[in-house]
Amino acid sequence: MSWPPVSVVMPVLNEERHLASAVEHVLAQEYPGELEVVLGVGPSSDRTREVADGLAAADPRVKVVDNPTGRTPAGLNAAIGASSHDIVARIDGHAMMPSDYLRVAVETLRETGADNVGGIMAAEGTTPWEKAVAAAMTSKVGVGNARFHTGGEGGPADTVYLGVFRRSALERVGGYDEAFLRAQDWEMNHRIRTTGGTVWFQPRMTVSYRPRRNVRLLAKQYFHYGRWRRVVARQHKGTINLRYLAPPVALAGVVAGLAGGFAFWPLFLVPAAYLALVTAASVPLGRGLPASSLPLIPLALATMHMSWGAGFITSPPGLGSDSRTAQGASA
Repeated sequence: MSWPPVSVVMPVLNEERHLASAVEHVLAQEYPGELEVVLGVGPSSDRTREVADGLAAADPRVKVVDNPTGRTPAGLNAAIGASSHDIVARIDGHAMMPSDYLRVAVETLRETGADNVGGIMAAEGTTPWEKAVAAAMTSKVGVGNARFHTGGEGGPADTVYLGVFRRSALERVGGYDEAFLRAQDWEMNHRIRTTGGTVWFQPRMTVSYRPRRNVRLLAKQYFHYGRWRRVVARQHKGTINLRYLAPPVALAGVVAGLAGGFAFWPLFLVPAAYLALVTAASVPLGRGLPASSLPLIPLALATMHMSWGAGFITSPPGLGSDSRTAQGASA
């Protein structure tokens, strides 16, 4: 079996602490073929650029390109444009690839004929709060039935975490839509699928992910997730389903119950029922976790649901309107 060369592209911004380790994990892959790493470096406020330049000076397999906007999709497109090979793997500047990641990805591309393969976003925490969030992020009550969060059998999927692509597919759809500051992976995978390609979930491809370190950052993250998923729904009709509507409906019910309960007290039962639901759902999620994490799981679930719902409901109609998709250039 001949192993094709692989380009690993990495959008990087303010990753001084993690960048060297992330690149080392790529270069240490147990992959028999040729590798290159292309870093799309944005205008960071720390020493990220110096670290990136040092890595490139130390190893000819590492290349650095500028990403003046600092935005993730622009950094990805810049790195893809500067890469050389027909297989392109997307990875983040703080992600730690397991040693067999690229080997499994290339095997899966060959076996399935897919245009993109990816695996599990394995949330792992170190603090009690991070462990609670990780439990919520890997549960169906927290994130629905998305297999790249919760696991499951391999097969065709709407989207996957990160991704290892055929360059031909990236060129066919024109790369990442740079107007999508969030949800750019889901949006591009949608265009791959609607142009006849297959996105394949491979559970053997697992990449560790560290949850946000406090409630405020988690709320901000999920608020933007909801806001940009609404943009995808506007620009790609028919892509929304009940899983995506559940958080805004839950938020509307909780707010209506709290506001109307003072005039008609039975309405207080709505937020009470929601609280009882997330509390009950948290019990099995807490198995094996330290006692200090257990009361934080309902808070993590509620933060994710309410923030996602608020972002979805308040998403401005013009958000993402300068995208290629809105201009009719997508599939």
